[in-house]
Amino acid sequence: MMRKWTAASVAVAMAAAIWIVSPSTAEGERSALVGAQVTGWSGLDGCTDPALEGHLCGVLTVPVDRRHPDAGTLDLDVLVAGDPAARRTLLLLTGGPGQPGPALAPRLLSAFAGIADQYKIVMLDQRGTGAHALDCPQLQQERGGVDLLVPSRDAVRECAETIGRIRQHFHTTDTVADLDDLRRALGVRRWAVDGVSYGTYTGARYAAAHPRHVTQLVLDSPVPVTAFDATVAEIFPDFARVMRLVCAAGGRDCPGDPAADLHTLLERRPALGPDLLNLVTTIGYFDSAELADLPERLHAAADGDDGPIEEMLAPFPDIVAAPADQYSQGIQATTLCADLDFPWGGADSPERFRDRAADRAVARLSEHELFPFNREAARGNGEMVLCENWPRMPDRPVPAADLRVRVPTLILAGDHDLGTPLTWARRAHREIPCSRLEIVRGAGHATQFGGHPEINALVARVLLR
Repeated sequence: MMRKWTAASVAVAMAAAIWIVSPSTAEGERSALVGAQVTGWSGLDGCTDPALEGHLCGVLTVPVDRRHPDAGTLDLDVLVAGDPAARRTLLLLTGGPGQPGPALAPRLLSAFAGIADQYKIVMLDQRGTGAHALDCPQLQQERGGVDLLVPSRDAVRECAETIGRIRQHFHTTDTVADLDDLRRALGVRRWAVDGVSYGTYTGARYAAAHPRHVTQLVLDSPVPVTAFDATVAEIFPDFARVMRLVCAAGGRDCPGDPAADLHTLLERRPALGPDLLNLVTTIGYFDSAELADLPERLHAAADGDDGPIEEMLAPFPDIVAAPADQYSQGIQATTLCADLDFPWGGADSPERFRDRAADRAVARLSEHELFPFNREAARGNGEMVLCENWPRMPDRPVPAADLRVRVPTLILAGDHDLGTPLTWARRAHREIPCSRLEIVRGAGHATQFGGHPEINALVARVLLR
């Protein structure tokens, strides 16, 4: 029987993933953890927000543009949990790009109870997130807390204009430099790094740039560091696999093949491709249990009854609404459009040629490669449209040799994850020589925080070696 996919069900899931409090510092005795002095470091004091009681908070001030220090500064909120006097340090990186750091501490830190007495655990707002998030009101209203919802061109252009010329200084390369500033501010020589979702991209980039400062790397729900396919067709087979797994789970008797039913629906209504891609991905992100409703809804649509699937699509923008301090669409645009290569090239590609380059790339895809989606989903997905309309800006490509990770790495992946599918985790495992891949059966996105104590125990064992 189909359950009603309600705003409440997804709102609860989003609240679990994005729980907002505002960290601040109190006057009082400075922590001995300050370490080597770094310009722009406040030091650490007790957090004043009741939700962060018992932890230490500080502010790291970094230059907007390291080549031109007079261009201004950015404040990054920092939190230290665990044992502040511990000899070992863990840097925990949240996702997006767009999520805050310290604000998520009440939700995330319980996963590290097994190491809290032997590690100081550090979280921060990566540049452009949290209390100092880049805020683009129209784009934020349209996309909320998701990645693949298709934005309007007006919202994208307004966002770029709102942020202004500094938008070229939100590459992950800039964030990697911020992280090493934080390491020095804390007086840490080497630390372990644990990244979740986009945090895996930042963490892997940091480990590649500063291998001598990383003891271990944990990549939970990894995002590709190399060879990103902007059509996202490379992960379409994961959608067919996961929907079929959902049917097989617990002996569930699905009315048909959900992948074939999805394809049949899109043959009749091809323009739904981007919306259905976004819908299925987002359900997988926030509450993979809701995927169990899809087979019956898709089968009804394949038989010509669109009502059940329309019921899920209609309230979608309101369900995933989120303010910039919870999930900044401004930093999502500035960082992704700066970091990634698209069919038209990098961020400095002429805008007038982008649509034709994207059309050609999608035209080369076979029907087999597109299944169970279609060309419209590949061509019109939210990330493709976002960056196609993002204004040209200077590109700062990173040589492939500088993306190689050469530190011991634990890779975690849920086999039901559609946000960062198993395809990407397996690629990371192939590309990182000293890596171990742990696939969590039945798990969705962010396995460390999805109620899998065996994974928390495994991470603790790895970090305590």
